[in-house]
Amino acid sequence: QVQLVESGGGLVQAGGSLRLSCAASGRTFNSYAMGWFRQAPGKEREFVAAISWSSGRTKYADSVKGRFTISRDNAKNTVYLQMTSLKPEDTAVYYCAADSARVLHTSELLYDYWGQGTQVTVSS
Repeated sequence: QVQLVESGGGLVQAGGSLRLSCAASGRTFNSYAMGWFRQAPGKEREFVAAISWSSGRTKYADSVKGRFTISRDNAKNTVYLQMTSLKPEDTAVYYCAADSARVLHTSELLYDYWGQGTQVTVSS
């Protein structure tokens, strides 16, 4: 069992930066791949980024590639999403998720555990 708690969301102007954190409980955190997803009002939840258990592999949605960076610190049971050059279209609730598979999935259906989400609002 893994419990996830996101933090770091807030209101930022376009072009600004934010760093989201996701703290995990459970002794097996370092055996899970981790992902970030987001859901804007009236839209389906979409994949943002994922990272393997060892940090050796990452995957990004095309819409955030070059602007967002996913990382993790297994000693702290925490995964991060550094967001730069933010745009109004990045406004959404951001969720972290844990996946027991070795493959970096982009489908939310394949993730096992979810956090409650943190709101990110980017003003123009």
